[in-house]
Amino acid sequence: MASTISQGLLLTVPLAPLAGALIAGLAGKLVGRRGAHFFTILGVLIAFIGSVVVLQQVAGGARFNATIYEWAVLGKLVMEVGFLVDGLTAMMMVVVTFVSLMVHVYTIGYMDGDPGYQRFFSYISLFTFSMLMLVMSNNFLQLFFGWEAVGLVSYLLIGFWYKKPTAVFANMKAFLVNRVGDFGFILGIGLIVAYAGTLNYSEAFAQAPELAKIAFPYPTWGGEWMLITVICICLFIGAMGKSAQFPLHVWLPDSMEGPTPISALIHAATMVTAGIFMVARMSPLFELSDTALNFVLVIGAITALFMGFLGIIQNDIKRVVAYSTLSQLGYMTVALGASAYGVAVFHLMTHAFFKALLFLGAGSVIMGMHHDQDIRNMGGLRKYMPITWITSLLGSLALIGTPLFAGFYSKDSIILAVHATTLPGKWFAEFAVVAGVFVTAFYSFRMYFLVFHGKERFHHKPFPPEDDHSHDDHGHHDATPHESPWVVTAPLVLLAIPSVVIGFLTITPMLFGDFLKDAIHIDSTAHPAMKQLAETFHGPTAMALHSLVTLPLWLAVAGVVTAWWFYLKQPSIPAAIGRALSPIVRILENKYYLDWFNEHVLARGARAIGTGLWKGGDQAVIDGAINGSASTVGALANAVRQLQTGRLYQYALVMLLGIFALLTWQLWPLFSSFMR
Repeated sequence: MASTISQGLLLTVPLAPLAGALIAGLAGKLVGRRGAHFFTILGVLIAFIGSVVVLQQVAGGARFNATIYEWAVLGKLVMEVGFLVDGLTAMMMVVVTFVSLMVHVYTIGYMDGDPGYQRFFSYISLFTFSMLMLVMSNNFLQLFFGWEAVGLVSYLLIGFWYKKPTAVFANMKAFLVNRVGDFGFILGIGLIVAYAGTLNYSEAFAQAPELAKIAFPYPTWGGEWMLITVICICLFIGAMGKSAQFPLHVWLPDSMEGPTPISALIHAATMVTAGIFMVARMSPLFELSDTALNFVLVIGAITALFMGFLGIIQNDIKRVVAYSTLSQLGYMTVALGASAYGVAVFHLMTHAFFKALLFLGAGSVIMGMHHDQDIRNMGGLRKYMPITWITSLLGSLALIGTPLFAGFYSKDSIILAVHATTLPGKWFAEFAVVAGVFVTAFYSFRMYFLVFHGKERFHHKPFPPEDDHSHDDHGHHDATPHESPWVVTAPLVLLAIPSVVIGFLTITPMLFGDFLKDAIHIDSTAHPAMKQLAETFHGPTAMALHSLVTLPLWLAVAGVVTAWWFYLKQPSIPAAIGRALSPIVRILENKYYLDWFNEHVLARGARAIGTGLWKGGDQAVIDGAINGSASTVGALANAVRQLQTGRLYQYALVMLLGIFALLTWQLWPLFSSFMR
């Protein structure tokens, strides 16, 4: 396939971060702390520049889909490393490398003084390589490699402070929950290989219409399971784990135990969006199963609304942003279910910028507050941290969908797409995404007002005790907050810019142009959401003006005003509401008891089954049979040994008795007939 995109350029993009990771990881002591961040930042910078060049070429019409290296051939099944570069890939490459670059620079300030400094830079650079291999893949094998690699690095980063018990518990929880999702994911890939006989995207998609005709009989109901539905649901279960969708979302809030830079890099902007990217890439398959799409729609709606509720009662600044991430991932998933794949990846892109900004802003606040993360101990910080304040405000405005900000265009497009879909789950999904606008505005500005406005609550409080990871105190030993160094604030400013303008600048080419046309397949007859969006879109300015008379905007305004009234003007109201609704608050504080269910039902049940198989199956049956046979042989041998006396006359007697018995057995029939 002819292409103007250089294969060497495409190889440089993922390999440059890998080289930086190897230098920082294997030669960390040799290059030192400065060398570690220099080489990793250089590698990611090269990858970012290369990604921008690729994006420019793709925007000009260039495409690339070819094998780079053939690893193995099993019969007709080819296992290879290859790249597929189109609009979807190019957009993801730029997002991943830009956010990663900002996080690398930010890490210089945030991890200053940490004994694992070089190791941390190695990990985040290795993550960048893994994510790039995932989004650039043109086959399921490489996709699965990147999928598992980002999961492994996530495990290492969540538990980076391995002496901290809560961090170790969190990374094990993330690892185990993602194994559940990955089990479904690999089943889906296995079904594609079994029935299509290929790992290549293009070849599998070409056979999708034939796969859609295959059905499995279901013996209990007498009906049939369509193969394409089973494949899509299995693939989406993988996305549920990676992109933290209900009920496999439970790992993401606990992952906040890791350092803040990874919260922005992995759990807000890139890794958790891998599932969204994967479903969008698999649109030729999902478009053939309304059952799978409806399943995706409902799961996304549940996540969008009910995870937002949990953000309302959080007091840890990072967990508020974490539950916001869960809710926004739910919005993306709803768009996927509505067959608005372009809208989903558009929100993925805008969300990556403003959510990375909010996470890094939260980290800056934590640094300024000397590692106190409780928003109830803050207040009035805008006077002490002006850059963090203004950038966090811009990120919050983008998050709640303020007109002309990035989040407005993508979130409103999702709401419009859900309204246009014809799937049965439409009504619940539409309620969830519209109600979620108020919820998002309320918890976002609850955090904003408690942190940056109101009276100062940090005076005369005990200074948090030092531990093995309180590393960036920068010599401050009082409770007075302080602005972060430039290596922290510069990424905040650079992320704030796209958080404001990227939606306005890109909505037309991404949703209504040709940029994603060959990357995403939509059956506009069966799923008219994108067609109706195109018919009602008259430009980004007109869309912003039209929003002034729509319900979502006024719900967002109501959420902000309610948060301002509750937490700045009448702070006694939230406490009174909490007392009046204490049963509901208890449910929210226990996170719908899903952790309790997982730990006491699933985990204990699994251990009980394992114990039963161990004691009942292994010890009683298997060991019993083996040990019993050994005991029987031993007893028989012991009995036989009693006959081995060594006395010749006893042996002769036994021989005579044996001959007598043998003759009796042989002659007894003759003797019996003679007696008759």
